[in-house]
Amino acid sequence: MNIGVLGTGMVAKTIAGKLGSLGHAVKLGTRDVKATLARSEPDMAGGPPLRTWLETQPRVTLGTYAEAAAHGELVVCALSGQGALPGLLSAGVEALAGKVLIDISNPLDFSKGMPPSLSVANTDSLGEQVQRAFPTTKVVKTLNTVNAFLMVDPQQLAGGDHSMIVCGNDAGAKVEVTRILKEWFGWKDVIDLGDITNARGTEMYLPLWVRLYGALQTPMFNIKIVR
Repeated sequence: MNIGVLGTGMVAKTIAGKLGSLGHAVKLGTRDVKATLARSEPDMAGGPPLRTWLETQPRVTLGTYAEAAAHGELVVCALSGQGALPGLLSAGVEALAGKVLIDISNPLDFSKGMPPSLSVANTDSLGEQVQRAFPTTKVVKTLNTVNAFLMVDPQQLAGGDHSMIVCGNDAGAKVEVTRILKEWFGWKDVIDLGDITNARGTEMYLPLWVRLYGALQTPMFNIKIVR
């Protein structure tokens, strides 16, 4: 499958690398291709700069947001909270029309330092804002509650015996994304919360996640819903 992944940070690279390893043709999207390739600093996890990383990924290429969105039969938004809507709008409403968009972004606001607050909460969510801006796109919010490495390999914790959440307005899109989570990434327990308004809950979990990260001194953790 041709898949577009918007973003070039740690999350985008982790998602794209996994998808490429499964044989999919992935195009990462960035605002300025030349500037992105000129960067020499490591990513947040200490990984290599993107240009070096791309040399090890034969199934992953780099383009603009618009090129990545047009390339993808499926598109993943792995942008920061502040960059999500601008990046998606740069990709274009038409390029995303009718497609499933997996939204991993979180509205984290670091303007006042750590721990971050949320730029939107309670009565709205970033997932809802994305859906309103792209009314014909099938937005599914998921994977935004775990570290990037667990997104694509939940088996690293308790053999994958923990939970992932999806929400979105399109039932068929959620079925497809649930299949992807289980068959491609290895998730065992996927819970459908309902429509996209439930992104408020998954995004508002992030302040707790950040504090757990601080207490545990590792991002490698997740929740299990015990029935």
